[in-house]
Amino acid sequence: MTKNYQHLCLDERVHIQWLLEQRFTVRAIARTVNRAPSTICQELTRNGWAQPSLPRGRGRPVVAGGYRAVQAQQRAVVEARQARKPPRLRPGTWLWDQMRLLLGKGHSPEQIAGILRRMHPGEPDRNVSHETIYTAIYAMPRGELRTEVIGLLRQARRARKPRARGEDRRGKIPDMVSIHVRPPEIDERVVPGHWEGDTIKGARNASAVGTLVERTTLFVTLAKLADGTADSAVSGFGRVLNRIDAQKRLSMTYDQGKEMAAHAKLSERTGIKVYFADPHSPWQRGINENTNGLLRQYMPKGADLSVLSQDDLDDIAFDLNVRPRKSLGWKCPLELFMPESFNYESYYRKNVALPT
Repeated sequence: MTKNYQHLCLDERVHIQWLLEQRFTVRAIARTVNRAPSTICQELTRNGWAQPSLPRGRGRPVVAGGYRAVQAQQRAVVEARQARKPPRLRPGTWLWDQMRLLLGKGHSPEQIAGILRRMHPGEPDRNVSHETIYTAIYAMPRGELRTEVIGLLRQARRARKPRARGEDRRGKIPDMVSIHVRPPEIDERVVPGHWEGDTIKGARNASAVGTLVERTTLFVTLAKLADGTADSAVSGFGRVLNRIDAQKRLSMTYDQGKEMAAHAKLSERTGIKVYFADPHSPWQRGINENTNGLLRQYMPKGADLSVLSQDDLDDIAFDLNVRPRKSLGWKCPLELFMPESFNYESYYRKNVALPT
């Protein structure tokens, strides 16, 4: 069990003063009084032991004259009795009202912090960090006001997600093959048949659509997914991939989303080889990321994607596949991916060109 922290008492402070006079180091003092070195360092800094030549940041002012145990104890007692300064960002203040106004206009806390710094430079009482905004919102007691303010945030989460980094919390994908061992011909984008994949989520992550983009021709195909599970990904991606000729479904590069945990089963079902990009590296699948942005025109964020059938998704993909691209020399993906069955000139005259 972790021992609860106890403030320094007068006896400990007297002992610290005596050890300082004996020229003990901070770490030696900490070992002697059975305290953490940081506790001793903070105690000395607060009470005059810090060198006057060193710059000091925010916090309590130091006491002149060096460390004195009795004065340090008296000061600690006084500080404990004094009420804490109320937070600057609280209901009823100008800063709070301004924050709510900007939240209501769709700005994020980080944007609000930047706007306030720009519009009120040199006015610390009218500046606040985005972390302070988040803390003030989520520290509010439960009630109608808290619900209303959280509802103004873009994702309206009931609690903040942990900011910890390090080991990926999404779980490990078995037998991953890294993008770094991918054959060089895939990077060269000469032969069609190498794909980049991802999943677009709908409102509250309750619906999903799988997206696939061929790297050479930019040909798009979409898969209806029952949900975001690995079995649904195998079923959905497998269904649309098997509609494509085997020589044009050679590999797929995906992120490390857990929906691809059953990639071995997908490879077995379709013959496609799956490679995985590095975590937090969307540029390694830049073609797919760009295409997902184009698809948001048809599937905006927050929409319920479960209402879209596979036929609807095929229609959306067709719209993108007959759209000429500058990077393709103003040819469209469909005529490059299926040159034997699609002629853009005929399609243009029949469906796009105005009558002369």
